[in-house]
Amino acid sequence: MVERNVGSLTLTVNQAVSYLSNAYVSLINFKTPLRTFPSVMLWGAPGVGKSQGIRQVASRISERTGKRVDITDVRLLLFNPVDLRGIPTANADKTLAVWLKPKIFQMDESEDVINILFLDEISAAPQSVQAAAYQITLDRTVGEHKLPDNCIVVAAGNRVTDRSVAYTMPKALANRLCHMEIDVDHDSWHRWAVGAGINSIVLGFLQCNPSMLMKFNANSDALAFPTPRSWEMVSSILNCVTDEIADVFPLIVGLVGEAAAYELKTWSEIYGTIPKVEDVFRGNASGVPVRPESLYALSSEIPAYARDHHSDAEIKNAIRYVSLLPPEFKNRIFTDLLQIKKIRRQLYKNAIYDDWFARSGRYWEDYGINNDD
Repeated sequence: MVERNVGSLTLTVNQAVSYLSNAYVSLINFKTPLRTFPSVMLWGAPGVGKSQGIRQVASRISERTGKRVDITDVRLLLFNPVDLRGIPTANADKTLAVWLKPKIFQMDESEDVINILFLDEISAAPQSVQAAAYQITLDRTVGEHKLPDNCIVVAAGNRVTDRSVAYTMPKALANRLCHMEIDVDHDSWHRWAVGAGINSIVLGFLQCNPSMLMKFNANSDALAFPTPRSWEMVSSILNCVTDEIADVFPLIVGLVGEAAAYELKTWSEIYGTIPKVEDVFRGNASGVPVRPESLYALSSEIPAYARDHHSDAEIKNAIRYVSLLPPEFKNRIFTDLLQIKKIRRQLYKNAIYDDWFARSGRYWEDYGINNDD
């Protein structure tokens, strides 16, 4: 972690998620009022994963407290001040003006619910909207409207140095927030991506070329460039439309740019040279690839296939085959399999896997996993 221009330490998404979820879970479990914790401000380049991180925080809070977590996602760039304060109208006897309660304040106040109000793009919103949003982050109110006691407030925005329509935050306001600067980290993103079902071609390509995960350049005029967000969109196309890259190539270019799209297309040709993943899970695969590129491709295919093919026999066959791979790739695959919650019980009771895990010298928590899962 290094110090950066917003005056805070730079964290990966996983680190920020861990710090925030631990803090919020502690407050909730000890019944400490959430308002005693300062509102959080996440800074980072476009597409770095700030929004995705908040969804992970919500998931961890829910898992560790047993409460339902609702996220109200407010894109402030699309709002005007009246959207936050409400519409003025007359009271019942026509003597006073009152403000109708905005929908974002209509939250479930039940004890078994936690609300997260996520004020995204706060640094890019018009200054009149920022003023209302800042009142929410500082006082948890706008005018006469008050957030419920079970609400967490998190804001996010781009830095001025990102040149993405951002205004400098006033010092007096900044001093009242908890600032976290989010930077991209391939290992952190990869751990999330395996569990989230990101397409295996995208996973393998970025494992072999981790520097391609983020190519944001504030001084470039390019409209399409690689970011964690744009790679997630590429994955959605490959998962939901077709994994034949040639058939959707212009769409991929439109998301990550021409250079990255051509590299991905070239990379995808490797998948035709590796053992069929179906044979690995059926116990029929013979031979182990030698080329590193082929091993990277195979190490992305096996965890992806395991999400939907996880009978005891299939998982045993896959683990047996993976144990034959070079240590670096065996470790990659075995670590990735841990991110797939539905197969963890099978991993725990597999002798080969258990031996590998014992020799790794790590604990389940080192992989961001509760052994009760």
